[in-house]
Amino acid sequence: MELTTDARDLAASLLSESLPRRWRHVQAVGAKAERVSAALDRADRETLVAAAWLHDIGYAPPLAQSGFHPLDGARWLRSRGFDERVTCLVAHHTCAILEAEERGLADELGAEFSQEDSPTRDALWYCDATTGPDGQDFDVLDRLDEIRTRYGPDDLVTRFINRAEPQIVAAVRRTEARLAEL
Repeated sequence: MELTTDARDLAASLLSESLPRRWRHVQAVGAKAERVSAALDRADRETLVAAAWLHDIGYAPPLAQSGFHPLDGARWLRSRGFDERVTCLVAHHTCAILEAEERGLADELGAEFSQEDSPTRDALWYCDATTGPDGQDFDVLDRLDEIRTRYGPDDLVTRFINRAEPQIVAAVRRTEARLAEL
């Protein structure tokens, strides 16, 4: 539990005051991860929950360097000696490599942080992609539509979401199937 507690405290210190709306989202993603972790092997549960608490810390103003929050958050975590697997999950959360391509940062992201394909990764994507900006629960397709609406049709984030939708939805559906087996 120390990893989870450290992650939650770190996220709170970076987001709660400077970005209260983002903090509401992160709190709900972290709480959802605590529930969803039951679908994972015991060894992966704490990793998922820590990554969920930390997935958006790259938005914190002191950490924002490249303007791409998965990369900025993961770089900061690594510089602080944080758990490497959690750091890589943060770097690649919710199909970040496709957004990195849109931003011209895919080579950096891919070279600096390994990407995993696992139930833990899927569960992190599930938690993020089914939680709204104010912490509300969404079906994944509704959440992706909410993002498109918020950013508008011509925004880079909308282009990314359009490209990433099949992968994000597949990860969410795999996690839902694992949860249904409990």
